[in-house]
Amino acid sequence: MQNVGIRRDTLTRAASSCRTTLRAAGCALAMLAAAAPVFAQPSAPRYVLPPGDPASKQIPALREVGIDQKLDGRVPLDLEFTDETGRPVRLGDYFGPRPVLLALVYYECPMLCTQVLNGLVGSLETLAFNPGREFEVVVLSFDPGETPALAADKRAAYLKRYGRPGTEAGWHFLTGREPAIRALADAVGFRYAYDEAIDQYAHPAAITILTGDGRVSKYLYGIEFAPVDLRLAMVEATDGRIGTAVDQALLFCYHYDPETGKYGLVVMNLIRTGAVLTLVALGAFILVALRRERRSHRHANG
Repeated sequence: MQNVGIRRDTLTRAASSCRTTLRAAGCALAMLAAAAPVFAQPSAPRYVLPPGDPASKQIPALREVGIDQKLDGRVPLDLEFTDETGRPVRLGDYFGPRPVLLALVYYECPMLCTQVLNGLVGSLETLAFNPGREFEVVVLSFDPGETPALAADKRAAYLKRYGRPGTEAGWHFLTGREPAIRALADAVGFRYAYDEAIDQYAHPAAITILTGDGRVSKYLYGIEFAPVDLRLAMVEATDGRIGTAVDQALLFCYHYDPETGKYGLVVMNLIRTGAVLTLVALGAFILVALRRERRSHRHANG
């Protein structure tokens, strides 16, 4: 009878602990549900110069420059351009099963465009993904006066820098006419302007990640792109068809912020994971306690 009493006391304490934990978990989940709207994405975030930025006064054209994000918007795949060999191509030629990394630059840019391409290539050098296999790189000059010869020189320089044989088919450097260039720039919300005073283009620094069917998936800003941001953006653009289980876990823990064009840690998801792990650990503790109690009962009766 004493053993039975001890067993009942053990079960009672375990049940009480379980009810307390479940109530706490329920409160935590309610708080998480209430906090969920904090992570809602804005419908049309923009990348623009801050108000009063001195650069906008020095170069008036900069006031017209920025990015109007058009997430999930479609680009016109029937636009016609010219590739680095001088061959006419359609934008849709580069779309299909793989995501497309689109960089809008101009090849004779004295500084910023080169930095954007340097940053892109530098980030790609660290990834196991390969152009032509997991993704395509499309670089388009928004200067209609530039030629395929310039595009070919740029392509050769960056292929040499990238230094990964067998990926040449995944790199495409294009030129085009003003209407087609504008149509693509407008489709992805890329606003640029020509400044006659300095004979240069003013433009933002960013790349756009497009899905294989031509939808805008992500924007990454700046002249340096964190490899993890670039990798996760490509994994998301394929709905997880490329990448590893680790990438899927990272996508659960990291959230794309369209305002910054970067991925950040999602604290709420970590709290949810912690709550689940706590419940699993509690269940394991109760199971072990019950098994020990049964063994003690058998030994006492034996």
